[in-house]
Amino acid sequence: MAVFLHTRVRVSDLNKSINWYCDHLGFVVKSRSDKSPAGNQIAHLELPGNLHTVELTYSPDYELNVPEDLMHFAIGVPDLVACCDTLETDGVEIWPDGWREQFTSGGMKMAFIDDPDGYEIELLERKEA
Repeated sequence: MAVFLHTRVRVSDLNKSINWYCDHLGFVVKSRSDKSPAGNQIAHLELPGNLHTVELTYSPDYELNVPEDLMHFAIGVPDLVACCDTLETDGVEIWPDGWREQFTSGGMKMAFIDDPDGYEIELLERKEA
């Protein structure tokens, strides 16, 4: 059976991205290499309890340009409002505007944030998260 192992994301500043993902979303560094066979700096981050990792890759000769709405990660959290309150306190912008008001119509509780390079991260309330 195939196993989904990791997803690579190019970043403009490896240390800044590592700190952002660890400080704001609870990721931990699983491994880090300052020089891969291709000459990249790579860090694998994981959320505790998950097997899939995010591979952050930095190369000084790669010009990063993340188009809007290129892709996103989805992360489940047990209490979306509490999670977003903490993120806002830490200076992370939550979008779209009025995301809290969307919950009054029922449906799934969700909001978005952007990482330092502009990659979108969807936050979904999942009680079992």
